[in-house]
This record gives sequence, structure tokens and C-alpha cells, in this order.
Amino acid sequence: MIRFENVGFAYKKSRPVFENLSLELGEGKICGLLGSNGAGKSTMLYLMSGLLRVKSGNIEVDGMKVSERRAAMLNKMFLVPEEFDLPSVPLENYLKMIKMFYPSFSDELFKKCLDGFELDPYLHLGSLSMGQKKKVFICVALAANTKYLLMDEPTNGLDIVGKSQFRKVVVSGMTDEKTVLISTHQVHDVERLLDHLMVIDHSRILYNKPLEEDDENALNLEKMYLEIVGKSKEI
Repeated sequence: MIRFENVGFAYKKSRPVFENLSLELGEGKICGLLGSNGAGKSTMLYLMSGLLRVKSGNIEVDGMKVSERRAAMLNKMFLVPEEFDLPSVPLENYLKMIKMFYPSFSDELFKKCLDGFELDPYLHLGSLSMGQKKKVFICVALAANTKYLLMDEPTNGLDIVGKSQFRKVVVSGMTDEKTVLISTHQVHDVERLLDHLMVIDHSRILYNKPLEEDDENALNLEKMYLEIVGKSKEI
């Protein structure tokens, strides 16, 4: 479980992104993280993964403080940021480096994910388009077999076919123990993939619940999101 306890965070002297933010995220789910621009979605992912440090409060992953950045905590987590770069090397060489940090890496699952995206396992990372690099990185992220997989706008840069492949690949890489948290504005790309929804508005958690299969709103996340935000403004 990931737990935020009264977390406060700000970038230098700017207005705080979070103040006294508390939340819990359980296991074995695909959770969508929605919020307006500047609400703190990306910041939340970076705080969870230990790439940013809280100014106050505490974040724990399975009882371990993220601020301590223990190896036992870090290898439970994989972050796919919205923007990233890959080294200009053969994919095989890149995998050798990644496997040093993720002892549960699955070659079988990696091949399965590559097949899902129709990618050649012998490709060279330096020759890929941004969309292809994103597909490769998503395959690596899933095959790393971490307990928590954090994705920031993972469908940005993917074409229509790639977005459909993305949903299938993510499902194929899921287990009962794995939790995937997807921060996105592209709600239509993921709405049929999610079984949990979290909506944030700076230091407020407006919604943090499972999506019921028989809930018509769960098939129209844009409508659901607008209703949640609208009700919060009435309070």
C-alpha cells in the first residue's frame, strides 16, 4: 500500500502544490489519476517514486519511508514519465542494464509486450521514433515486474493503433499483486482499462474509489470527472 500522511510540497517559493494531503492507494488495481493542469498529478508520481522529497508529512510504500530511498522500496517502483530519453544503444544492451536494478524482470513478459506492440526484439533504440520509444519503455516497465507501476500520460505520442495496443499490453502484464497508476488527460484512451479512479484538486482528494462495472459513468470518465469537479465547487 502507498500512503500519504499530511504531505506538503512546493517548488521553491511558489504556491504549495500540496498541503496536508492524505490518501491511500491499495494493491492489485489499475487506477486512473485525473485532475486539472497544475493540480499536482505528475508531482504526486514523482513524490511516490522518491524523485521529489516532501516538505512536510510522510509517504510510505509498504511501510517503508520513501524519503529513505531504500533499495527494497525502489525496486518495488517503476516510473514512466511523460517525457524521457533512451540511450542510443541496441535494445539488448539496454535490457542488461535495466535488469541489474529489477531482480524480478521477466524476459517472457517483455517478449509478450513487444509482440503486443508488434515490435522487433532486435531493434536499436537510436533509430526509433518517439512513439516507438514510448512503446519500448512501457514494455520494459511492465516486464520489470515491480509491485507499483506509475505512468504519466503514457498514451501521448501513440497513434490510434498504438493506444489500442497499449490497453491490451497493460492488461496482459497485470497480476493480483501489481498496481498501475495512470495519470492522464486522455481519459478516452484508458476509461475501459481502469477499475479504480482518483481525482485530485491540489491538496484535496475529490474521489478515490473503485469503478463499478455496472456504473454507466465508468464508461464515460470525462462526464464522471466533470460531475465530480462540479460537485466539489458547490460545497
